[in-house]
Amino acid sequence: MGFDLKALPDGFTDDPYPAFAALRETAPVCPQPDGSMVISRHADLDRIYRDTTTFISDKTRVFAPKFGTGTPLFAHHTTSLVFSDPPLHTRVRSVMVGALTPRALAAMEPALVALVDGLLDELTEGCDLIEGFAGAIPIEVIGNLLGIPRDRRAPLRGWSLAILGALEPVLSPAQMAAGNAAVTEFLDFLREIVADRRARPGNPETDVLTRLIASDEGGGLSEAELLQNCIFILNAGHETTTNLIGNALWLLDRDRAARARLLADPGLIPGAVDEVLRLESPNQFGNRLTTAPITLHGVTIPAGTDLHLCIAAANRDPRAFDDPDAFRPERRPNRHLAFAGGPHTCVGFSLARMEGRIALARFLDRYPDYALRPGARRSPRIRFRGFTHLPVALARPTERT
Repeated sequence: MGFDLKALPDGFTDDPYPAFAALRETAPVCPQPDGSMVISRHADLDRIYRDTTTFISDKTRVFAPKFGTGTPLFAHHTTSLVFSDPPLHTRVRSVMVGALTPRALAAMEPALVALVDGLLDELTEGCDLIEGFAGAIPIEVIGNLLGIPRDRRAPLRGWSLAILGALEPVLSPAQMAAGNAAVTEFLDFLREIVADRRARPGNPETDVLTRLIASDEGGGLSEAELLQNCIFILNAGHETTTNLIGNALWLLDRDRAARARLLADPGLIPGAVDEVLRLESPNQFGNRLTTAPITLHGVTIPAGTDLHLCIAAANRDPRAFDDPDAFRPERRPNRHLAFAGGPHTCVGFSLARMEGRIALARFLDRYPDYALRPGARRSPRIRFRGFTHLPVALARPTERT
């Protein structure tokens, strides 16, 4: 079929799912004009995520022509956790896993509830739920994990959007320049933060930056790896969680029956979070590179082929999910791939779920009758699905519980 990631029609991001369904059914391995391929079925993505020998995460060969080897964007995206393989991936992931244990997450929950309630206190009629709520939560959470002073967090969201925006299939010169500038400014910012933390270490049980520095000093990470993965932690923890919360509030505005079920039974909210992750995947695409020739659905894929893994299509695959286009908070099991899979399963998945659960529960408890106003604007990006603006009519708040 004629599906080209670099030449999609205007308005594609408004509703990409008919195109993704056509991919799954007629071209589950879809060659692209540049030699890459789009993979769209759930079973295929699941297999690819688990086979880290045939399908690797390293994107050096792909990003060199895209960014140029001497650019800040190239240095960042070829060093960060998501586009790395062992041994770097193993070293960085082990540090992060150690700081996000169930015990650590449980200790974070009261502060997260207080943060969400404080943001809800500040919402006003007609406000933007992205700026005032969904986008503010993960910046504060990840800022706390890295111990970044609260009065210095203002630039983080803008840097994150510019750097992750550079992962889009097609970039304008302005987008490329903004991404490179964001990496440079972010690194300068982090050098100051890291120098201060070396002089005054935090609690390694809760401070991810202190843990990363300890790994650096123990020979595990270079200075460049340390700084670039601090950027990755902030970016990954911010963008996808913002989209998760915003997409959840949008879905529940459209599906009032589902909202009524959540209000009647708040115990359904954790399942609703996973269903949002499946139905409106915040990260729509992943990538892998083949190390050997393979044949999939009758298509021969050469070694060295860049694979675009269409998470959004796989998460609506009827082979894996009954009634896949319906929003069902009660869905069990829900083996979505919003957090990827295998050894590269998102290290912060439990934290993202907790943020989504608390944000959704506290918002619905306070504003059960909210309604989105006209003026919602989706991000035009293809790789990440979310909103840039989500105006809301809050209606009368309930008494806080």
